[in-house]
Amino acid sequence: MNRPANLDVLLRPRPPSPLVEVGDERFEGFGVRLLVKRDDLVHPELPGNKWRKLAPNLRAAVEAGCGRLVTFGGAYSNHLRATAAAGRLLGLETVGIVRGDELAGRPLNDSLARCVADGMRLRFVPRSEYRRKAEPATLARLLEEAGAVGAYVVPEGGSNALALHGCAELGRELRGAGDVVAVACGTGGTLAGLAAGLGPGQRALGVPVLAGGFLGAEIRSLQTLAFGGPAGDWSLAEGFDHGGYARVPRPLEAFAADFESRHGLPIERIYVAKLLWALTTLTATGAFPRGTTLTAVITGQP
Repeated sequence: MNRPANLDVLLRPRPPSPLVEVGDERFEGFGVRLLVKRDDLVHPELPGNKWRKLAPNLRAAVEAGCGRLVTFGGAYSNHLRATAAAGRLLGLETVGIVRGDELAGRPLNDSLARCVADGMRLRFVPRSEYRRKAEPATLARLLEEAGAVGAYVVPEGGSNALALHGCAELGRELRGAGDVVAVACGTGGTLAGLAAGLGPGQRALGVPVLAGGFLGAEIRSLQTLAFGGPAGDWSLAEGFDHGGYARVPRPLEAFAADFESRHGLPIERIYVAKLLWALTTLTATGAFPRGTTLTAVITGQP
């Protein structure tokens, strides 16, 4: 197994990621400046928040002598893809427990096919059981059935205390770069860590890509776990999920394609497109005072 000291050499991350200004009349017309944090460029296969959250967990797994990782996700999970890629790069076995046993036996979508190509073993489980994966008895049974007893467990989305400390580094890179730093949210871990790393006077804004309104409590719980209590100034902009996770209706697709055409930026649809749509809409409705500098974190690749 690779020694922990070799982790960065083997993975070859490229922090800090670039920060660029985007001239767009939909923001400038309201006196708002838009910056983009190109965290999609921090690693070619573990982009953005996937690198930020996975790296400290990978280091912990290697230091503990674990040769196998097990994690969780849905059928379109970027986290599963990143974990599989990390396993290939580091020579670790990977197991993905996937939500939805109805998917077993069906042709794999591009995301899951990429996981398998990178060596990840997939196990599909019923949604009802997947929802209880945090319960010790259920987790133990899932690990046993997946042949992953003794593996290093990375939670869904990679969000745990170690991950939050990794995302806090993103916030530190952005100190002084923007009044409001915005990020799309799945499990809330990136926002929770980002807010902790920002400087005084800066606010973190999360745009949930799933409906449900559950993230606030989850973020508070994660911050307590990682930092001992609330950390940083953050809030959520609900109502921009466009029908739920992995839903990309035609208006959102058209918006993303137009943004790409205007600015030459690759826009990932499930997270980043919803983030930019939300910021454009909020700006037009006067949510940000004139003179505000917005920083949008691009967390993933198309």
